[in-house]
Amino acid sequence: MVGSFVFEADLRVGTGKRDARRLRRAGNVPAVLYGGGAQPIGLVLQHNKVLKNLENDAVYSHVLTVKIDGREERAILKGLQRHPSKPIIMHMDFQRVSRGETIRVHVPLHFANQDISVGVKKGGVVTHNLVDVEVACTPDKLPEYLEVDLANVDIGQSVHLSDLTVPDGVEILALAHGPEHDLPVAAIQPGKVAESSEGSAE
Repeated sequence: MVGSFVFEADLRVGTGKRDARRLRRAGNVPAVLYGGGAQPIGLVLQHNKVLKNLENDAVYSHVLTVKIDGREERAILKGLQRHPSKPIIMHMDFQRVSRGETIRVHVPLHFANQDISVGVKKGGVVTHNLVDVEVACTPDKLPEYLEVDLANVDIGQSVHLSDLTVPDGVEILALAHGPEHDLPVAAIQPGKVAESSEGSAE
């Protein structure tokens, strides 16, 4: 979905670390908007409104609308700096996008049918090796997430990147670097129940 998240911003007048600290003390978030063949511009966003948008994980894999002094820019969220110990957003990076332009975005993985998978029914335990994957596509093809179906995965088996079903026009970037980059996404390991059953059988 394109433009379903809206970030309202003002142009940032000052620069430097001192100005950034001043903005944060006032309840704002310093940010930058770059790319798209235009000059980078500094922005200021209200911290509370930013947090509201970030409550939805889909914001990281959507084309966003950034409103700046009455005009709108289409962008993706490329970087987010958080405070190491406090619920504070320190800085944001937005990248402009345009129709037909190929963008690279980390898309979350949704794990389906875990409870009813073959391996789990036998007492296995699901392990997640990845939580997202980087894809390349045009903005109109950007998926909200990629599904990992675990229904037919048995104990000792894994689901790899090459096993994922992706929409037309979407490429998983790691797979373009060769078979050695076909990483495991999820696996089902023997659980205590499964191990006990095997021990009893022996």
